[in-house]
Amino acid sequence: MSKVYELKHPLIQHKLSILRSRKTGVKEFRELISEISGLMCYEATRNLPVEEVMVQTPVAQAKCYKLAGKKLAIIPILRAGLGMVDAMLDLIPSAKVGHIGLYRDPETHMPVEYYCKLPEDIGKRQVFVVDPMLATGGSAIAAIDFLKQHGCKQIIMMNVIGCPEGVKAVQDAHPDVDIYVAAIDEKLNEHAYIVPGLGDAGDRIFGTK
Repeated sequence: MSKVYELKHPLIQHKLSILRSRKTGVKEFRELISEISGLMCYEATRNLPVEEVMVQTPVAQAKCYKLAGKKLAIIPILRAGLGMVDAMLDLIPSAKVGHIGLYRDPETHMPVEYYCKLPEDIGKRQVFVVDPMLATGGSAIAAIDFLKQHGCKQIIMMNVIGCPEGVKAVQDAHPDVDIYVAAIDEKLNEHAYIVPGLGDAGDRIFGTK
């Protein structure tokens, strides 16, 4: 079974409290999503393999370490996942970025794919799938399905807000995918929104509601 990491860092929790508020405007919300994503990326990359290298400093040689093994890719689930990408690229600028477009059918609450564009070598990369919300888990499961169909074997899921139903759904469908989430909330309501959540992340990032 995959591992779930609920990140309790004080800075993340502080920023979450502002992010959730209905009074937080579009500009600040977008900035907070990015800041939280950067902090989460620091945690989610903690176990990346490194290799020893020797570096000549102005004073002497130093034993240092650099990333080893597979290269990285960031795959946002459109459209809200776009809000998490830039902060991660600030930390890992060599990562490639793909996009998976899904929307939730308002009647069935099931994901419908409308776009998928991935790096050609995606199957050789460590992949981070990013989406601010993990609600029913349908979009996350579908995105991971697509990636595995393209040969991906190392996948990590990153979400700002999750709920027990979504976490369980992803774990059941993809027990090999670890999940990093800033907060696991109480439940889903009858409209498949996370409670207490923060509303519609996409609308709040892009100011469309």
